Amino acid sequence: MNLLYANDRPGEYPASYYAATRAELAPFAPLRGEVRADVCIVGAGYTGLSAALHLAQSGLRVVVLEAHRVGFGASGRNGGQVGSGMRLDQVAMERIAGRENAHRYWAMAEEAKALVKGLITEHALPCTFHPGVAHACWHDREVRDTHAYAEKLHRDYGYDQLEPLDRAGIRALIGSEAYKGGEIDHGAGHVHPLNYAIGLAQAATRAGAVLHEASPVHRIDHGAKVTVASDRGRVVADHVLLACNGYLGGLDRQVAAKVMPINNFILATEPLVDPAAILSRPVAVADTKFVVNYWRLSEDNRLLFGGGESYGWKFPDIVKTVSKPMLEVYPQLKGVKIDHAWGGTLAITMNRLPCFTRVAPNVLSASGYSGHGVAMATLAGKLMAEAIRGQAERFDLMAALPQPRFPGGVALRWPLLVAAMTWFSLRDRLGV
Repeated sequence: MNLLYANDRPGEYPASYYAATRAELAPFAPLRGEVRADVCIVGAGYTGLSAALHLAQSGLRVVVLEAHRVGFGASGRNGGQVGSGMRLDQVAMERIAGRENAHRYWAMAEEAKALVKGLITEHALPCTFHPGVAHACWHDREVRDTHAYAEKLHRDYGYDQLEPLDRAGIRALIGSEAYKGGEIDHGAGHVHPLNYAIGLAQAATRAGAVLHEASPVHRIDHGAKVTVASDRGRVVADHVLLACNGYLGGLDRQVAAKVMPINNFILATEPLVDPAAILSRPVAVADTKFVVNYWRLSEDNRLLFGGGESYGWKFPDIVKTVSKPMLEVYPQLKGVKIDHAWGGTLAITMNRLPCFTRVAPNVLSASGYSGHGVAMATLAGKLMAEAIRGQAERFDLMAALPQPRFPGGVALRWPLLVAAMTWFSLRDRLGV
């Protein structure tokens, strides 16, 4: 079974709150016949669209191939959070990369947030950057660790955007008795993720990039000129960028061995009568569960609550899957009407660091953002564009991060991942 079609209709956005409130975007014509380009990009999510925009702005001929619609995958379905740093904290980054490089990675992550905000403003994208992401801790030891980490970031990285919260502070913020404390990251934020992707596509086309939807890629033939084959056409290009994330499929097995697709789910309630009782400030929230709960209020005062994961092809009962953690946090919402429920496929790596790879001398790949992709995928597109233009230092710095393969390779990674994730989910339930 192909993940591109396992849960979705070809060429359509999945039903979701985001799709129901998306900006207008006329479909792009499918690829037909042979087209030549300087760069062919496979995938029209944040990575591919950011790369297309930056490359087209430099005058290169850019063609983007998307199997469904712009922002169809994780880019149009996620929680919209624009987080600080990478998926691993700076303590881990210093251990993995050393202090000097850890500072470089932190600076790049800060640039990634600024890039999102800058693109929204510069290109008048049809979305708003709302500042603030809170982190809610289930256990006292997590509160201590969170506050100590805030002190480290201030001391060692000059980051002064974290507001510590004690138990009373977190309860005043999120209207729940579940948490022991936390913090608010005022340097992070949240956006309407699908409208952000649509806006990037509009900006890229204005810059001269050519987008083709309903154009799934079936084969890539490597060489001095790379041929990218779709249903009814092909692109012959000097360079190819793989920006497929969880939908890579069999296009490249060396990347697939390091990047695993998993599914995550979100509910949107009806508009709430008293939204301030759920969130007293317009911030997004993520908690400390291994399978993270995350939520925010929409601009029309719905609760958008994400939680639960699955690791097979087909989505489970989404309302049942997500209602359980939502009611654990907000039992007062029992009986609230659910207007939208949707799932999406993202991609994780073994160590939760993004996977930047040179597949061939003229083929680059970036993926595996592990739930931290709104900002990092946008930066990834910019770094890929830099590398194509001969400035590869920052892409190569990202590619230098260790990226182990999943045990068992492509064939056996699914059952091994399910076993591992089931164990960590059990730890969440037991409060270990």
